[in-house]
Amino acid sequence: MDASAEGARSAMYVATIPDGPGHGLSLVMDELAHGVLLASAKGQLLHANQAARHELARRRVVGVHEGHLHTTDAAQSKVLMQALARAETGRRSLIALRTATRQRVSIAVVPLRPERLQPTCSVALLFSRASVCDAVMLCFFARTHGLTPAEEQVLGILCQGYSAPQIALQLHVAVSTIRSHVRSMCAKTHCHGVRALVAQVAVLPPIGAAHLQDPVH
Repeated sequence: MDASAEGARSAMYVATIPDGPGHGLSLVMDELAHGVLLASAKGQLLHANQAARHELARRRVVGVHEGHLHTTDAAQSKVLMQALARAETGRRSLIALRTATRQRVSIAVVPLRPERLQPTCSVALLFSRASVCDAVMLCFFARTHGLTPAEEQVLGILCQGYSAPQIALQLHVAVSTIRSHVRSMCAKTHCHGVRALVAQVAVLPPIGAAHLQDPVH
């Protein structure tokens, strides 16, 4: 079966939430910058928000086959299965899966048992965000505080952990120019230094790009 056919088949397993409070919650979940999956304790995919569908489509660490979650690296399958098994007994886990480029993606595996006597439970898998602040929220922050496009660009790179000299090298400008941008941003946001500025951005609401429409495959 080719990838497109497999994607169409797998997408059938993502539950459709009808109109009502549940549908409204689904729309809210789609606004999140990080992926959230709902699955059974056996790994059957029940629902995925938009960021999670994008993550599954990329197949960095987790994919879906015939409606069930699996790690894209078979060697890491045991890590996911053990976390789901712990969730079935009511225990939470934080796992880290490696991508093909050796990056680590953290996933919180959280049991959801609505009734204490409920024999089975659903499991939420919450992916870590790709960056301190999604580009959409960074743009909102910049516009709210009157940052210039150049300042917004510098702030985005600061949030990736780069220093002023490193940013200057990336942007092919003088270090003094970067430091001038930083001083201006700190004044506009009432922050006392780079750490406070980045910390303010890091705790912004985790809103992401809701336009992603990647199929699940």
